[in-house]
Amino acid sequence: MINITLILGSMLIAIGAFYELIGAIGMLKLPGFYLRLHSATVSCIGGSVLPLIGIALIALGLENLGVQGLYITGTCVVSAIIILLLAPSGSHSLARAAYIANAVSKEPLVYDALQEKIRGD
Repeated sequence: MINITLILGSMLIAIGAFYELIGAIGMLKLPGFYLRLHSATVSCIGGSVLPLIGIALIALGLENLGVQGLYITGTCVVSAIIILLLAPSGSHSLARAAYIANAVSKEPLVYDALQEKIRGD
């Protein structure tokens, strides 16, 4: 009998692969630095966290792994939490540094709240 954790883990891995594909297409097709950075962040979070959780579920579902399954599960869950915490903040820091240094154009920008904050309006 197939364990439900194996099916769910495999589905999460497939969804993560889909996020990676969408992120790669976004990197190729989206104009501008900020939109590409958003695509890379979505790809990083969706394409790495979901498969890590899927691998953790698969490791829990396989009885022949024994205690090693718990080590794999713990490692995957801790790694997923670290990625969830650090990827958005790293992306935000990179975008803010590029904005402040005027390293990239701000072409699709409609409203610039950061510029108002810097000027003191």
